[in-house]
Amino acid sequence: QGQLVESGGGLVQAGGSQRLSCTASGSIFSIGDMAWYRQAPGKRESVASITRRGSTNYADSVKGRFTISRDNAKKTVYLQMTSLKPEDTAVYYCNTYPIPWLDWGKGTLVTVSS
Repeated sequence: QGQLVESGGGLVQAGGSQRLSCTASGSIFSIGDMAWYRQAPGKRESVASITRRGSTNYADSVKGRFTISRDNAKKTVYLQMTSLKPEDTAVYYCNTYPIPWLDWGKGTLVTVSS
């Protein structure tokens, strides 16, 4: 059975940068449109999405600070985060977009200290 594995989270100071990775494995032979989602207490939101051909879209809250990219051969999606803010603190997940139909991975926790 396929799974999504997120990595790259950790503790970072406000203003710092972090790069997240998400790799699809197992029976997931190809991935289509993908997105990074984040879960903070009380809400889950998609922050960035990317089509298979590389077209991107961002939530207003991260526009200009986050960059999503992908390597189709490696079945991996990346999220480069810069100018991090305490409100970016969340567990970050990847999944298909706009409907997250794959089983959720464990996510990776990003904590931004002020």
